[in-house]
Amino acid sequence: MTRNDIVQLSGDDNILFCDGFDDAIIGIAQQFNTVCVAYDKEKCIEILSKDMDREDAEEYFSFNVIGSWMGEQTPIFLSSK
Repeated sequence: MTRNDIVQLSGDDNILFCDGFDDAIIGIAQQFNTVCVAYDKEKCIEILSKDMDREDAEEYFSFNVIGSWMGEQTPIFLSSK
């Protein structure tokens, strides 16, 4: 699913994305009247692991990605394990 797919599906041109994680997009999530982009957490860590070791990627992800609040439409990260 691409950014354009997400914008069309959500109907929101201002939906928030996380730069560098387009390959980890799995869809959109909705809670009440808020729509946000949903990412695969493991895929995001794999993307980060291309430039650092796994442990550093997990730490960076936890602090700098999940730890970031960008408002109501802050993206969410799903784990299936």
